[in-house]
Amino acid sequence: MPQRPTPLLTVTADQLVAVDFAPRRPQGPEAADPNADRPQGHREADPNPSRPKGRGERRDHPQRTRTRRRTRTPTPSGARKRTRTPHHTRTPSYRHLFRISGTRAFTLGALLSRLPMGMFSVSAILMIAPARDSYALAGAVVATGLAATALVAPLTARLVDRHGQARVAVPATALALLGGLSLIACVHWNAPAWALFASYAATATAPNTGGMARARWAHLLKDDPAALHTANSFEQAADELCFMVGPVIAAFLCTSLFPEAGTLFGGLVCLTGVLVFAAQRATEPPPSGRTVARSPVRAPGVPSLLAVFLAMGAVFGSLEVVTVAHADARGDASAAGLILGLQAAGSCAAGLAFGAIRVTRSADRRFPLCLAAMAALMTLPWLTASSTGSLLPLAPALLVAGMATAPTMVTAMSLIQERTPEGQLNEGMTLAVTGLLGGIAGGSALGGWMVDHGPGPATTGFAVPAAAATLALALSLTVSKRRPAVFRPPH
Repeated sequence: MPQRPTPLLTVTADQLVAVDFAPRRPQGPEAADPNADRPQGHREADPNPSRPKGRGERRDHPQRTRTRRRTRTPTPSGARKRTRTPHHTRTPSYRHLFRISGTRAFTLGALLSRLPMGMFSVSAILMIAPARDSYALAGAVVATGLAATALVAPLTARLVDRHGQARVAVPATALALLGGLSLIACVHWNAPAWALFASYAATATAPNTGGMARARWAHLLKDDPAALHTANSFEQAADELCFMVGPVIAAFLCTSLFPEAGTLFGGLVCLTGVLVFAAQRATEPPPSGRTVARSPVRAPGVPSLLAVFLAMGAVFGSLEVVTVAHADARGDASAAGLILGLQAAGSCAAGLAFGAIRVTRSADRRFPLCLAAMAALMTLPWLTASSTGSLLPLAPALLVAGMATAPTMVTAMSLIQERTPEGQLNEGMTLAVTGLLGGIAGGSALGGWMVDHGPGPATTGFAVPAAAATLALALSLTVSKRRPAVFRPPH
């Protein structure tokens, strides 16, 4: 065994110094380990190997920890490094939308309140025309109501933005219901004609529930553009469904029960739907309060979009008139409603399908493509009516032509949402609906003139919807070139 070194002792002037060259033992737990300073072959066996080892005490078999070694592949200089970014491969389904708390209830209320919007015009005509023996008077009253709606609806929407949906929508709907009841009384007791105009104009205070529903979706899904696209597609399909089923219900009630039944039933259902809708306060967007901001009609990009909405409204208004005239000329005017219902059904189905797919282009780039599809498909009814002259092939032609309507409207409403300033979303979307109403009125007049006085055969009237869609396409190209300001993330 090696000799232990002897300590070295030395004496200085007034001190004794001792130097020990022996190796030091470790302090703490290692001091209790007799094998700490011994070579590997001369260590003593542990008399109790099962006892747990202390911290710092040597173990016979050191523990191994599994660690994953990260290796990096060297990249050549100048090469771009690939970074993994989240990639959404699936578009949120409609089931995903209605898992959000409160969405089912406010959607039910919005559907109930929107259904009468497709009933009021037909109900008023079927109530006034037989009582006064004048379709001209009935049409004038309805036209006056549409004009009043175009003026009043943006003001109502501005109040909704400032004070909240529930505080404004309920009293505005109640006032509209009073106008409908007044119209029923005036027709029943043979009031002067001016009373009919005034009563029906009072129904213009009814709020734009479709716009308020879209505003709720925009508030709930502001951080999820893909889900918002699906929600907007659903709302457009709901609009098409209401305008497809509403006239049928109105005609059934007015002809089967009594002439006033359609107006009365529609007003009560509208008020019930608004009450259900307004009760869902958890999903309501917060009111913006009083603001000095200008109207959305002056926002960058909105006026040119409203011009496109006017042209699209002319498509719908002229198509309805010339289809009815074409069916009447063939001696089957009752089939016009069914044929136009197929056009709305095609639009509804296309809207649901459009919301289920994942869109990769922004709404600004999709808009001209959708309008180009609409312009191309609107030539089908014209070609079919001109070549065959029969109603049977016109029905599938309108079904296919309607499939471009919902995707175009969804994209247009997405652009309105993007370009409308914060706190004015209801007013912005109501202005879009006002543009559509103005276009419908102008398109109906132009389509009727083409049927009665246009050059060539009566089927030339089907050229008006195709021309209006082409005009909308040309206007949209000027909109896309200007690159207006965007207030929300692109959809």
